[in-house]
Amino acid sequence: MSEVQFRMPKMGESITEGKILSWLVKEGDTFEEGDILVEVATDKVDNEVPAPAAGKLLHYTAKALEVVNVGEVIAVLELYGEERLPATEEAVAVKSTPNQPAKKVKTTVKAGSFKVNENVFISPLVDAVAREHHISYEELARIPGTGKENRLRKSDVIQYLAEGRPFQFAQAVAPASSFQVPDLKFDKGTGKIIEMDRMREMIADHMVYSKHTSPHVTAYVEADLTEMVQWRNANKVPFQQKHNEKLTFTPLFVEAVAKAIVDFPMINSSLDGKNIIVKEDINIGMATALPSGNLIVPVVRNADKKSLIELASATNLLAVKSREGKLKGDDTKGSSFTISNVGTFGSLMGTPIINQPEAAILATGIIKKRAEVMEKPEGDTIEIRSMMYLSLSFDHRIVDGYLAGSFLRRIADYMEQFDIHRPI
Repeated sequence: MSEVQFRMPKMGESITEGKILSWLVKEGDTFEEGDILVEVATDKVDNEVPAPAAGKLLHYTAKALEVVNVGEVIAVLELYGEERLPATEEAVAVKSTPNQPAKKVKTTVKAGSFKVNENVFISPLVDAVAREHHISYEELARIPGTGKENRLRKSDVIQYLAEGRPFQFAQAVAPASSFQVPDLKFDKGTGKIIEMDRMREMIADHMVYSKHTSPHVTAYVEADLTEMVQWRNANKVPFQQKHNEKLTFTPLFVEAVAKAIVDFPMINSSLDGKNIIVKEDINIGMATALPSGNLIVPVVRNADKKSLIELASATNLLAVKSREGKLKGDDTKGSSFTISNVGTFGSLMGTPIINQPEAAILATGIIKKRAEVMEKPEGDTIEIRSMMYLSLSFDHRIVDGYLAGSFLRRIADYMEQFDIHRPI
């Protein structure tokens, strides 16, 4: 058994404090590993914090409705088994005994360069920590491993986080004959300096990693959404009156994409070394702008199995939670394909960056009325049609042009073949 200080974890980028909503385990009660101990609210997400191992909650040091800084002790636990403490950047819970105060062990690491860990075996525990902190597999390979045969342990990653991720942007040590990126000195100008918040730093890291990792190729098609637009405009009020849900274009787009993924399942995949993982579930991420201007991707799970009413309910709920900063951790996990609606901002089209580790991402442009030539048996006519550009960025390591083009065309076909007499 060991007495452990249970600290307020970091639950999101730029989060510095959390409000304890409620304790789900009482003082003196026992719990199992993974049981939810406490519910915590932040200005962005609400989270349930699980127990690191089986044990007993000895006493609280912070009560319900208190606001506590990240890293502060909120309870003292007695653990019965091996500790699996939550990895956080500001606070890593450590053992504490009556005779010895808790402390952090710091090591000095040279930040300029690194040697690639040739045996970077990623255990489920290491993978969970890496996903929580948006650490790429490439960055994991930069962390020295202390396990058997230099394998990476969870404690190595936690220590690396405590050191401030010194190898996050470091360059590998290369032979003298290898090309080195020149240290160019650019004139970046002068002006007001705005420090990136934590969320913006994570977005920047994720985007740079995606472009560095996946060879991006973008394909485009144009879709005639006239029937879909007419149906939506005619039914949005009756739909809301009948189902108490707003009818936006988002669930209609998600529905078409999910149907196309069923037809082309290889799009719903990720690359793991030399293996391609074709996902069983079709979970559609929706790139969403937060009030702060940052980007987050809430997820509609099992989109192919949901009705239009269920899709409308799911997308509306996620949109509201995004605007109000009430997304929980599970709301943004597990996407297998992402849609970015750049048309919301008036963009004609976009070239989106793949949301790793997915294989592709779709951008939908603005729906714009244009004069189009319509080919008919009786002759060509010019009509006003509602047109939209679709662009698909795909990872050319696992998706070839034929698959990407066919999938993109199928999405457009489902949109164009919309049943204007569809009941609500």
